[in-house]
Amino acid sequence: MKTAIWRWRLHRALLDRAGLLWPFSKNKGKKRLLFIGERDSICQTQWFPFFFHRDELATRYNVELRELPISRFEDGRHPYRVEVDAVCFQSWLDLSPQSMETLARKIRETWPEARLGYFDWFAPTDLRYAEALNEHLDVYLKKQALRDFSQYNRVTLGDTNLTDFYARRFHLNYPETHFQIPNGFRDKLLLGTHFAFSDHMLPYFLCPFPKAENRSIDLHARIAVKGTEWYTRMRQEALDKVTGLESRLQVTCRGRVSREEYFKELFNSKLCFSPFGYGEVCWRDFEAMFTGSLLLKPDMSHLDCYPEVFLPYETYIPLAWDLSDFDEKVDHYLNHPAQRETIARNAFDLLGDYFRQQRFLEDTQPLLQRLGLPRVQP
Repeated sequence: MKTAIWRWRLHRALLDRAGLLWPFSKNKGKKRLLFIGERDSICQTQWFPFFFHRDELATRYNVELRELPISRFEDGRHPYRVEVDAVCFQSWLDLSPQSMETLARKIRETWPEARLGYFDWFAPTDLRYAEALNEHLDVYLKKQALRDFSQYNRVTLGDTNLTDFYARRFHLNYPETHFQIPNGFRDKLLLGTHFAFSDHMLPYFLCPFPKAENRSIDLHARIAVKGTEWYTRMRQEALDKVTGLESRLQVTCRGRVSREEYFKELFNSKLCFSPFGYGEVCWRDFEAMFTGSLLLKPDMSHLDCYPEVFLPYETYIPLAWDLSDFDEKVDHYLNHPAQRETIARNAFDLLGDYFRQQRFLEDTQPLLQRLGLPRVQP
């Protein structure tokens, strides 16, 4: 597995820094899957599982993978003018629906015979591009979605379920928004992997569970506050809850540190509080899990994600969205170390087993089938 991770990092360096693109092979028996994506670490986590398992995918599905930066696609500087069997693409969050549809049409015109998939890497749960993309796509992949699909028909204050909740909570003046979901779109929607399946997290989950004893930090919660109005109000409320405990607990919540120092702190922390960001699922959720720090987080029961790791009181501690039970739950799990370690270990083991058993290869089969890439019969 280490070899696959280093190969991914070499791929990133050669593509992102040197701009090197590798043509598909001339082997006519191979299927060709092209990823068109943004140059951003969050976006690239969606590609990582495929490139991590590229050898196994080649064996099981007889498929070759290539990646093309979206800027190179748009200006035509690439070697992928040959026949391609499937194209999966991303975009930035600020495209208008009209611009998104134009992009999808251009991809369709470039590879008219290819199956087309859209990889939604966005933090929010909304489906703002469903109407613009529906007629062009064979599959729409998202890393988290509302468990009750009927909620997508709701009118919200602001763009998302989070803007709606916090606008109402803090009496903010946000416009009503409704994203139209076309008939049949739900059948195209699939869940894809989240932040846990990334090159900087996966190696930690393959190590032994970190020791739980002798951790000196009671609560870890370095919380950035600056952002849009609703985000700032939400994050400030979370930070105020944390700082309210500083007089009686060992709390780490102020300032910025390097990633190395940040991880050292988490390995030395009993609890980690991970409030929502612009979406529910955050890097910090899984950083808490691989460091053996018990995750406290606003309740995630409304959400589906893959792998399903947010199991209340089994892999994390759910909090009320207004944080009214925050102090109580912090105190409880600080005073019950055996419960704390059991739940933290459950989360660590769930993801570690997922990676060791290579379950992605089976779980991605529905996506590949919709892209016209069936498994090769042995």
